[in-house]
Amino acid sequence: MNQKRACIYPKDIQRITGRSERYGRKLLKDIRNFFGKESYQFITIKEFAEYSGIEEEVVNKYLID
Repeated sequence: MNQKRACIYPKDIQRITGRSERYGRKLLKDIRNFFGKESYQFITIKEFAEYSGIEEEVVNKYLID
């Protein structure tokens, strides 16, 4: 599998969930708290998939370059 990138951004969450970009920023903050990360650390696609319950393959389909 050829993965384009390792981290996920609010715009990606907007495309996946159909919610606003602001919701994506809040969700990333919640995921950082869940995994005990600092505010400057990135969230990986794997971490997002684990937290949201969406399979990693499905998330990868929605990623934009």
